[in-house]
Amino acid sequence: MSVLVFDPVNGRVNEATAVPSGCRVSVDGVSKVFETPSGPVLAVDDISIDAQSGEFLVIVGPSGCGKTTLLRMIANLERPSSGAVSVDSGSAHASSAMVFQGRSVFPWLTVEDNVAYGLKTSGFPRQERRSRTEDLLSLVGLSQFASSYPNQISEGMRQRVALARALAVEPRLLLMDEPFGALDEQTRFILQDEVLRIWENTQKTIILVTHSIDEALTLADRVVVMSAHPGRVKATIPIPFARPRLQSAVRADPRFADLFSEIWDLLRDEVRNARIAAGEIVR
Repeated sequence: MSVLVFDPVNGRVNEATAVPSGCRVSVDGVSKVFETPSGPVLAVDDISIDAQSGEFLVIVGPSGCGKTTLLRMIANLERPSSGAVSVDSGSAHASSAMVFQGRSVFPWLTVEDNVAYGLKTSGFPRQERRSRTEDLLSLVGLSQFASSYPNQISEGMRQRVALARALAVEPRLLLMDEPFGALDEQTRFILQDEVLRIWENTQKTIILVTHSIDEALTLADRVVVMSAHPGRVKATIPIPFARPRLQSAVRADPRFADLFSEIWDLLRDEVRNARIAAGEIVR
């Protein structure tokens, strides 16, 4: 990937290759079985995925296919029943952070204290917490709301707080579980642009789960399409749009419609099968 870098020798802005600050993720033959009162349930089955350092990988699939379970195993919040997950951070810093679906900020803490929460629990000195929190609030455009509480700001702003809190610990891997699913369309577009900008500036590895094909095409380097329950990898689609990337340019690209159709053709039967399994429709 290319970035613009100021050269103090000749006073020019030159194009240079960004050095990824992310990490490599390997999911090798992973399956997950949950024990329930009615017996074992296979959530995901024999999944193998690799994410390269600095890659933006997006996972799409029907409801109940195990996307969140897969993300939680990568985050080490769930243990695989078989197979292995490895995260090569190449650093002493925290290797990963996760932005959960829906409201995940603490309502009793201010915006500033929410962002600083992980730093505080990790033992960072007060001055460093304050400095890093101020930088992050500026990054996500919330400096003027530092003293506000979550119930005093919009849902979109709360998601920005959750994103800033995840970034505070300087993760090399950022995991995002449907972070924009509950937002209105305009707010979702704004936050997608925000994530693109942050990713292009930091080159972290990002793995994002979404139901939205539009969102996947806008953000991803590659899109992993999962089958209905039990989740398996059905296809991996490389996304050819150049970076840095603008949503308007992506949607205007003639390849956008073809890629949308390709992914939807893969998903259509899987979505129907998921709805049949859930009893929403009759076969």
